[in-house]
Amino acid sequence: RRTGRKPKGRTEQSTPPKEPAPKPRRAARPERKPEPKPEPEPKPEPKLEPKLEPKPEPKPEPKPEPIQEAPKKLPEVNYPQFTHVRLVEMGLSDDEAKEFVAELIPQIEVEIPLIEAAIQSEDFHKMERVTHGIKGSATNIGTGGVSDLLVEYNTYLKSGTDIDIAKAYLKHLVRYTNELKTQYT
Repeated sequence: RRTGRKPKGRTEQSTPPKEPAPKPRRAARPERKPEPKPEPEPKPEPKLEPKLEPKPEPKPEPKPEPIQEAPKKLPEVNYPQFTHVRLVEMGLSDDEAKEFVAELIPQIEVEIPLIEAAIQSEDFHKMERVTHGIKGSATNIGTGGVSDLLVEYNTYLKSGTDIDIAKAYLKHLVRYTNELKTQYT
């Protein structure tokens, strides 16, 4: 077992310190020749500032051309003149049929301001409801003119969302209503 202690009874032999080993002799130095003087470094040429050419003014970036939408196809309506023949075919006299048409005209005129208000608020659902009601009345009484226009207008309003087209149909509705008044009054 080792404890890190020196064992008793034994003495270490002392060794004399070692002398450093003698350095080897160097050979005699040869005579030194004087080093030649270094050639003077060439003087740097003065740096000339490069001539600054005037920078061309930046060209304005071309503005992207506005995307032109295809021109709107507004409704072109050209219906035949309204006729009340349907009522006559159902058995009414000509005079009785004309009375029904005479009642239709104020009904349409009352609804036109409601359609205008719905257009102002861009409420396509309300426009569709109003035109649906007068379309039913008009198509029950006759064909052509205001009746055909209301069918097309109401059909557009079921899925259309272009306010300009809705306005164009309204303009035609007013025109065909006036034609109906002229025809039946």
